Amino acid sequence: MFPTGKLDLKLLESLIKRYAGAEDPKVVVGADIGVDAAVIDLDHEEYLIAKTDPITFVTDRIGQYAVTINANDIACMGGRPRWFLVTILLPEGQTDESMVENIFRSLSEDCKRLGIAICGGHTEVTYGLDRPIVVGQMLGTVKKDRLLSPKQIAPGDKLILTKGIAVEGTAIIAQEKERDLLEVFGREFIQRCKAFIDNPGISVLKEAELLWDVPGLKALHDPTEGGVATAINEMAKGAGLGCEVWGENIILFNETKRLCEYLGLDPLGLIASGALLAALKAEDTDEALEVLRKKGFKAECIGVFTEKEEVVLIDNGIKRPLKVYSSDEITKIF
Repeated sequence: MFPTGKLDLKLLESLIKRYAGAEDPKVVVGADIGVDAAVIDLDHEEYLIAKTDPITFVTDRIGQYAVTINANDIACMGGRPRWFLVTILLPEGQTDESMVENIFRSLSEDCKRLGIAICGGHTEVTYGLDRPIVVGQMLGTVKKDRLLSPKQIAPGDKLILTKGIAVEGTAIIAQEKERDLLEVFGREFIQRCKAFIDNPGISVLKEAELLWDVPGLKALHDPTEGGVATAINEMAKGAGLGCEVWGENIILFNETKRLCEYLGLDPLGLIASGALLAALKAEDTDEALEVLRKKGFKAECIGVFTEKEEVVLIDNGIKRPLKVYSSDEITKIF
């Protein structure tokens, strides 16, 4: 039986290749490892970008998570999120009008904030659930000459990380396990961790927009389940390359470090929306870092893409494979 979390990357790649449905020349970018969203050519000056992602680990502010996570993936393709459809599955015996309205309100408020229209979906009370599940479907557009893809990455291109790792994981742990952690860390610390959803924040739209205009930008990727370690592996796989990752440059918030040490979690494998991975030409790395830092975003160059197809972490002089977390570290606390 499979553990909770993503499927094994090799299995998933095999399934995608064998079960792709009908061929359609209008599909410019289809399902693949390391690709954030599909891209469809509608014979216009822009491509349509389509993405779907569920929210399964959180209950508080679940609407905000659903909108933001799906919008992030549109931005990572170089596009702007514009239209949102949502499927809301609610637990039998636990759902009341207040719960439903709170989810709808959260979805609406975050879509308004990002300029996104809610244009459809489905809602039902579902047997067998112990918490709400929200599945978002985001549509966006990108000018054809601004489309980003991991296939554009070349050996020697550098890898930048923004904000820090496990921003989302830090917020979720504090939200979902607040009672258990209060005696250990105190209310002020827990409130600070819960606020990670807004500060530094789980949206990457602003930093993506800053990077779109940097010469030499090849690809963007937002880490989600499986953390930054899995996201880097996915990015390298999508490029058909390897990556050398420099552990001493990886940004780790003190709050995240303390929670992970106490709970026995590896922050590299902890759900990580809020971070943004950017691949770009080596000569444009300094400009990208300067642009981000001027706007107040933490950012570091954390690695380089290599011709040899292996992803390795070099930390304190020790070199080892960078693990793929098919089961996110956060599953250990549920």
